[in-house]
Amino acid sequence: MRYKIYQYLSVGVGCLLSAVAINSFLVPHHLLSGGVSGIAIILYYLFKFPIGVQILAMNVPLVYAAYRLLGKEYTIKTLYGTALFSFFVDATDYLANFTVVDDPILSAITGGIVTGIGSGLIFKANGSGGGLDIVSSIIKKYYSMNVGAASFSINCMIMLIAAILFGIKLAILTLISMFIAANITDNVVEGINRKKTVYIVSYKTDEILKAILKEVGRGATILRGEGAFTRQDKQVIFVVVTLTQIGQIKLLVQESDPNAFMIVQDAVEVMGRGFTLPSTKQL
Repeated sequence: MRYKIYQYLSVGVGCLLSAVAINSFLVPHHLLSGGVSGIAIILYYLFKFPIGVQILAMNVPLVYAAYRLLGKEYTIKTLYGTALFSFFVDATDYLANFTVVDDPILSAITGGIVTGIGSGLIFKANGSGGGLDIVSSIIKKYYSMNVGAASFSINCMIMLIAAILFGIKLAILTLISMFIAANITDNVVEGINRKKTVYIVSYKTDEILKAILKEVGRGATILRGEGAFTRQDKQVIFVVVTLTQIGQIKLLVQESDPNAFMIVQDAVEVMGRGFTLPSTKQL
């Protein structure tokens, strides 16, 4: 129940931030956003149709498609996010009368940051704001087409229309804003404090394990392996650490076994003791 409340609150805050980004940073400088919102903003610039009402209207067939193809639970979450986002966009439209940032470039950057945070909160709570999210989910479930490529293609079409109607400068600034928003969204969803997974292949695993447990304070897992050429049994140490602990791990491995083979990779999300559960040792 608490998680459900967190989900709906997080989606609500994300929708509010995304709406504020549109009215405070994009609209005052004639900039756009991607997807359904971008189309609605273009029509607003041309005919002064309310952006939120347009977003809600454009999402009606998409929500119906979601109900038919993706199920009731997904539709309820999508309907909630779509309705809330549409409401917030029109409820905060008065912000467009104030120029928060004078420079269009800075406004595009700031708008991208705020939009990215809002979208990140929505996606992190497994929510949806409608629009291309629905299209992407349907494509992912039923077709082999690359979701990212499909979304990118649609946004490129919007940028092309914007460039023809309003000039190339607007399109370029909008692309900058969208690029920043996408990266900020990823950081919010994945977490800014990235973790690293480390694989260590060595014949001196006992020494390395003792050093990691004592000096770094991280648990580890021993995987069984076999050399492809020598056919000798090997032990592979698997450990997850924070970014700041990588240097310490490298030094300990070098001291214990200079010939050790080590791979370091990004870990998108880590759950468990020492990361999302109370640690057994203060680091």
